[in-house]
Amino acid sequence: MSDTLARPGDAGSGSPPRPNAVVAVLAFAGIVVALMQTLVIPIVPELPKLLDAPASDTAWAVTATLLAGAVATPVVGRLGDMFGKRRMLLVSVVLLVTGSVVCALSDALVPMVVGRALQGMASGVIPLGISIMRDELPAERLAGATALMSASLGVGGALGLPTAALIADHFDWHMLFWSSAAMGVIAFVLVLLIVPESPVRSGGRFDVVGAVGMATGLVCLLLAVSKGADWGWTSGTTLGLFAAAVLVLVVWGVFELRTSQPLVDLRTTARRQVLVTNLASIAIGFSMFAMSLVLPQLLQLPAQTGYGLGRSLLTAGLVMAPSGLVMMATAPISAAVSKARGPKVTLMIGALIVAAGYGINIVLMSEVWHLVVVSCVIGAGIGFTYGSMPALIMGAVPASETAAANSLNTLMRSIGTSVASAIAGVILSQMTVDFGGFALPSENGFKTVMALGAGAALLACGVASFIPRQRTAVTAAAAPTGAEATADAPSAH
Repeated sequence: MSDTLARPGDAGSGSPPRPNAVVAVLAFAGIVVALMQTLVIPIVPELPKLLDAPASDTAWAVTATLLAGAVATPVVGRLGDMFGKRRMLLVSVVLLVTGSVVCALSDALVPMVVGRALQGMASGVIPLGISIMRDELPAERLAGATALMSASLGVGGALGLPTAALIADHFDWHMLFWSSAAMGVIAFVLVLLIVPESPVRSGGRFDVVGAVGMATGLVCLLLAVSKGADWGWTSGTTLGLFAAAVLVLVVWGVFELRTSQPLVDLRTTARRQVLVTNLASIAIGFSMFAMSLVLPQLLQLPAQTGYGLGRSLLTAGLVMAPSGLVMMATAPISAAVSKARGPKVTLMIGALIVAAGYGINIVLMSEVWHLVVVSCVIGAGIGFTYGSMPALIMGAVPASETAAANSLNTLMRSIGTSVASAIAGVILSQMTVDFGGFALPSENGFKTVMALGAGAALLACGVASFIPRQRTAVTAAAAPTGAEATADAPSAH
């Protein structure tokens, strides 16, 4: 197996001639992909009528994107390490455009679900972009650029809701997907023209058996988590899927440890720095998504409930939008803290800020401006945490495994958001008040979810405290190559 390694800015052709342009294009591509998370939210209540299908079936328009993204992200990351990160980034954007066009042309359930699954398969763009930055940017630019790229996941999700609501209110719903297709085409052209291909490759043979096993285990797990509330948490289907997930993933793990060229290098993944960062990422993903579930509902519930604010979906989106801008603004601050104190400290600070945001939300939730403040505080914390994670991951893996390792970290965040959605759904469906014959989530239900969000952030901070110390984000990200990468925490003592 060939193992071509390069330091940032090496790779034969020297540093990229336009590093600012490279960073801007990759961040734009990340935001475009992240928009897919919230693209269909404004039309979810209308999907049964639009697609002439029951609500239980149209829910697959959301679930399909989640499942496809979970499976595709680590697979695309590994393929990027093997055959070229820019190449796989372009393939991912093509899948997004194709899925958008399929949805835009569809008026039935099956093509809509297929299109949404294709959109989900583009989820690997953000970890691929981070990995390209590691290979191509000068060391002094790396921390800030990867922080911005990582934050684009939250930025796209925050900006997507008001944008999608605005389009859905004023145009035919198909325009949502034509718009996403157009943005995907722009991203493809910009990447093609501006982003260089890195020669850092791992080579080797693709682990087809490992990919199938991981996909099967993840689908079983996430399907049980996302549909358990509908099917019943104690139903045979849900319990069977959980059992199948455990069995398949255990067998898959044994296989990966025994194969010479695994899809996921579990020995690298078990390295303390990588393992602890991934565990913290699950908690951060949970905490981040709790905000996305609580704030829009609080804003849209009738004011007559005494705690709802009776606002439109567009207003709810506009309240959330500043959090995306705050995430982007905090990316350079996150990078500066990581450079001075190490990304471990940045991650812990960010988790504490998120917890503080939820604490504020429990006390202040009766005015629109209260929720704007809360979303901005939580957004700042997420900007810190998302900015630090790539540096921690890259500080513990060789350059030839960067895309696969970052993709796995992104998957951990997605698992956290899926668990948050399931748990919050159960809480809000059980803690209700009667309003005109309808059961609505109670104020205490929302406060319980907020408390869980704060608890998850504090848990992430506690877990992150076990990450080995690092000198700076730049040395951590650039150091591990070759034999250095076999240590538990290379260049970090």
